[in-house]
Amino acid sequence: MANITLLSNASAMSDLPPLPSYTLTPVKPLVPFIPDVWLSLILTFVAYWAISMFFHFIDVYDLFPQYRLHTPAEILNRNHVSRYEVARDVIIQQVIQTAVGVSLGLTEPPEMVGKESYDIAVWATRLRIAQRALPQLLGLVGLNATAISKNLAGSHPMLAGALAGGKYPSLSVRLDVVSEAPVPAFAAWEIFTAAAIYWYIVPIIQFAAAIIFVDTWQYFLHRAMHMNKWLYTTFHSRHHRLYVPYAYGALYNHPVEGFFLDTLGAGIAYKVAGMTVRQGMCFFVGSTFKTVDDHCGYVLPWDPLQHLTGNNAGYHDIHHQSWGIKTNFSQPFFTFWDRILGTIWTGDTTAKYERSKKSAQFKKGAEKVQS
Repeated sequence: MANITLLSNASAMSDLPPLPSYTLTPVKPLVPFIPDVWLSLILTFVAYWAISMFFHFIDVYDLFPQYRLHTPAEILNRNHVSRYEVARDVIIQQVIQTAVGVSLGLTEPPEMVGKESYDIAVWATRLRIAQRALPQLLGLVGLNATAISKNLAGSHPMLAGALAGGKYPSLSVRLDVVSEAPVPAFAAWEIFTAAAIYWYIVPIIQFAAAIIFVDTWQYFLHRAMHMNKWLYTTFHSRHHRLYVPYAYGALYNHPVEGFFLDTLGAGIAYKVAGMTVRQGMCFFVGSTFKTVDDHCGYVLPWDPLQHLTGNNAGYHDIHHQSWGIKTNFSQPFFTFWDRILGTIWTGDTTAKYERSKKSAQFKKGAEKVQS
């Protein structure tokens, strides 16, 4: 694709610094010959099975029994679906996810690079315009911004300029070729703050918006599938055949539920937050890690995902038990909807888990005697 060069049309007659020109060029893929959209889909798939196989390995070889939520006997006797069926249905859902991801990628315009300095200057312009309100705001509390600015002009010229409403007469970069008037420039603090907004604050807001959207989407849809008998028996009951969750069963769902609950919700969150493809890559991979970890069946003290929020494997495991199935609907990041709407589990679970372990062990022993 040819480079695209755009120029700022800022008027030299304006008291605002002019915006810089910029040249747009296509973003180079992170991995040569693999478009970022495809890489995002590949990494999401790899992330799911990589972390799943890690937990499957320690599960099969029982490496950390002290951190298990359930014993191997419980996995064998309490679940109502085979591991093969779980893996098969997960792959079906991932095929659907990939198809939706490809469709989503086709709606994305080609990503370009080269406009960063311009966008930072736009934020700096907004800061300069916002400063114009300072004299009036200070006047509301009885302060004379003009007098304060004059007193500070010698010792703190940048602060004085801000208090004067964004007037920095000493800052100029050149003379205008037509009027020969000085062309205003941005203060260093304005560029620094604008860069921080562009590179850090805006992305943080985007990720926060996506996370809140996904948590809200999944809470209410998940809760509806438990409150409505038809939705539960037709769709969601399949996921609850896993009374003892394990890692690669995280996406074991009815295909219709998987599409609406996981795939569609995450896709809308990505669009609503206005993420770039690479931001989406981080969001989707991170969400995948979190979802698998929430179903891993272990409370590992050195697992960072277990400590970031209260919504972790122990929290979600309660929801998979017959006595906790009407609680702990929140997933996958935070628990605020459960807390706000009173659906969080509040009782003690120790005795209940012990009974389940003893019952499964007894059943296993009885089966051995019969064989």
